Amino acid sequence: MNRKIIHTDQAPKAIGTYSQAVQTGNTVYCSGQIGLDPQTMQMADGIDAQIHRVFDNLKAVADAAGGTLNDVVRFTVYLIDLKHFAKVNEIMATYLAEPYPARAAIGVASLPRDALVEIDAVMCVA
Repeated sequence: MNRKIIHTDQAPKAIGTYSQAVQTGNTVYCSGQIGLDPQTMQMADGIDAQIHRVFDNLKAVADAAGGTLNDVVRFTVYLIDLKHFAKVNEIMATYLAEPYPARAAIGVASLPRDALVEIDAVMCVA
């Protein structure tokens, strides 16, 4: 198996034993992103700002892999409060064009750094 590690300074540094993304063939597996600002490593304030920051971080990783968020085939959304699901939909629609990728949303008890949302992605690039 040939794999390529994807890294960009435009997304937060990994805060554990993982890579921002790993590419094998045309598939890119993007690690979960939370609402950390990549320059300050501080969490964005509030659910709206965190969702935007998560998508900005994922966009930066997608760019580093030679793709865009429109190349994502699946997102997994982790929320500590599922009442924010409609807000995720609203903001997500501003980052993507139809047809939208597959997606799952999961309610969780907690996330790293007390984040309110985390999203990971699987992307296909040429």
